[in-house]
Amino acid sequence: MSHLRNIKIVAFVGLAGSGKSSAVEYLTQKHIPKIYFGGIIYKAMEEAGIEVTWESQQQFREEIRKHEGKDFVVKRAITEARNLIEAGQHRIVLDGLYTWSEYKILKHEFPGELTVIAIVTPKHERKKRMAHRPERPMSAQEVDERDWTEIENLEKGGPIAIADYFVHNDRDLEWLHEQLDVVLRQIDFS
Repeated sequence: MSHLRNIKIVAFVGLAGSGKSSAVEYLTQKHIPKIYFGGIIYKAMEEAGIEVTWESQQQFREEIRKHEGKDFVVKRAITEARNLIEAGQHRIVLDGLYTWSEYKILKHEFPGELTVIAIVTPKHERKKRMAHRPERPMSAQEVDERDWTEIENLEKGGPIAIADYFVHNDRDLEWLHEQLDVVLRQIDFS
């Protein structure tokens, strides 16, 4: 059925500071709609009256999955994706696929339509980026703690390890865009 609809969904995965947001932004500048998994969390936090901080977000992300199920975010993302498809969109970007459970559900819901691209960056470079980012900068220790928390508690390593493509983001934005263009041509995402 996916070949008849010609739907293509790209999900970017990677650890904090790897460049996922830059990759997503590159595609949204090409007028490809995105579904931001973090935005789903932020909206749920707002509905619950919880202030968004790095600590509260991490805790909420884990708590909501304990209470609502590991598929809480992905269920809402699937609804958004289906709405976009019904509105005539054939290309969608997923920003923030985190967990192994989410990965398996998306692969089941969109067989043959989902491509996972891991953005990988050396840890020292990620730490440098995270220290200098304008919104919620993090120390090297905080980056390590976030990595461990996301790998241990959110199953983030699985989708990265099993990604369909790996983009090495260890230079500048132009390099990242060139690497993305190579992958996007290979999967006919235009």
